[in-house]
Amino acid sequence: MSLPLIAGVFLAVLALGYRFYGGFIARQFGLDREVATPAHTKQDGVDFVPTKPFYLLGQHFSAIAAAGPIAGPILAAQQFGWLPALLWIAVGAVFIGAMHDFATLVASVRHGAVSIAEVVRSHLGPTAGLAMLAFIWVALVYVIVAFTDATAATFVSGDAELEGLTFRFNPGGAVAFASIAYLVLAVVMGLVDRYLKPPLWLQTLIFVPATLGVVFLGTRMSTLLVMDAKSWAALILAYCFVASLTPVWVLLQPRGYLGGFVLYAALAVGVVGIFYGGLSGELSIQQPAFVGFEVAGPSGMLFPFLFVTIACGACSGFHGLVCSGTTSKQIDQEPHCKPVGYGAMLLEGFVAVIALATVMVATKADLTGKAPGAVYGAGLGRFLVTVLGKEHLVFATTFGAMAFSTFVFDTLDVSTRLGRYILQELTGKKGRAAAMVATLVTCGVPLLFVFLAGTGAWRSFWTLFGTSNQLLASLSLLGVCVWLKRTGRPFGYALVPMVFVGAVTVTSLVLLVREALLPMSSAVSRVNGVVAVVLLALALSLFTVGARALLARRPPPAPAPAV
Repeated sequence: MSLPLIAGVFLAVLALGYRFYGGFIARQFGLDREVATPAHTKQDGVDFVPTKPFYLLGQHFSAIAAAGPIAGPILAAQQFGWLPALLWIAVGAVFIGAMHDFATLVASVRHGAVSIAEVVRSHLGPTAGLAMLAFIWVALVYVIVAFTDATAATFVSGDAELEGLTFRFNPGGAVAFASIAYLVLAVVMGLVDRYLKPPLWLQTLIFVPATLGVVFLGTRMSTLLVMDAKSWAALILAYCFVASLTPVWVLLQPRGYLGGFVLYAALAVGVVGIFYGGLSGELSIQQPAFVGFEVAGPSGMLFPFLFVTIACGACSGFHGLVCSGTTSKQIDQEPHCKPVGYGAMLLEGFVAVIALATVMVATKADLTGKAPGAVYGAGLGRFLVTVLGKEHLVFATTFGAMAFSTFVFDTLDVSTRLGRYILQELTGKKGRAAAMVATLVTCGVPLLFVFLAGTGAWRSFWTLFGTSNQLLASLSLLGVCVWLKRTGRPFGYALVPMVFVGAVTVTSLVLLVREALLPMSSAVSRVNGVVAVVLLALALSLFTVGARALLARRPPPAPAPAV
């Protein structure tokens, strides 16, 4: 089977899923365009702002489509083969991930645009709400750990230099310079917008081409920023500390705006590469469709580790935090929840398939010893040179790897901010000093983990990251199920995915605990085992309370407005 045919069939599955299953879910919720959403009832011009669905879709998609759907499929394809990864992305995105995002978005809108943790608290009680907050914080810490270490590995060059170069070139250094220059560029844009206030079209005309310019500059300054992975990890976490405390107009908003163009450019490159390169014969599938059901010991079993390794490409609890944290405050009309919530997840599924394609066309030598960001960058480079020509390989590869780090920085910033909010809510501490302490803890714990694990340990952290992320999705769906039951709505379409994802992730946690108890287990495995026990305890307590609520014959009246 050819690469263009696989991509074409996958796009057809996504389109049919949106049309039919997305429509089915929308009918179950009874979305009503006449009902005033929180964006109108609480409109303040800051957080609660009615937004057109096209613009909100782009904003929401940029927020959720980070590095998860790139790194996960790459790791899974290397371990188990591209076919099981492709099947899980297709089934998971349509029937689980998109439904989860859609459901948490609607639940938040119907509860006044509160967080999913608050939805759980309102239906399962204050103790369950606190347990949910604690679970979310631990999950966010592992998001930061996994992405920090993976990005640090991308910034470190350990590969042979590309052939045909007439200048000294360090691939990792090029990506590092381009990524840092991109962040500086975003700050400059934020300052220009704040104090000079030029029209947006003019800023776009200047700063979007400049973003491509820093990629080229990175290829010429590749030996300027060369450090080991631990040093890069420390600097990345220092960035997280500063960025999460900085006003959003300084960095978050301009970086998000420029990052959106990088994301769409990467998607365009992927589409061109898959179809043009595949149809022209320049690119063909090199990797096996299936490797095996068990690879590299107990942590390499296809069930449950295929599902939690891909994580964000098929289902992500992190999306529920975005849906209920910012997006629900901007929904103009209830029917817009379908294109924004359901549609954006399907687009992320396609991002995952493009990442999968970068592995499919790679040789074994192309994958050996490389972090996901480097594999993705090399793959996008191959896609881009099918059009630009091989003389632009250095630029194309650097752009691909920089795109990966761009998505990572967005995830790290948001995760650190959310971690700060949650710690402050758990402790009841407010004010600037409390915010700094909460941020320091949220960044300090990942720093300890990374230094404990040593260089290149992102694979060890990735499994628990994916597990906690998907278990968060299951717990969010638990809250949705209880809400739907108490308001007299069918909830089977949410219950079945909740049980499946819960079973997968609990099994994964149990196996991680078992691995930590082995006599020869590493320090990282033992740390993962302790965290897995904590997550298991929190999750089982929530599942127990939720099961009682779902099995109750006469549930109490819902404290939130009925659907």
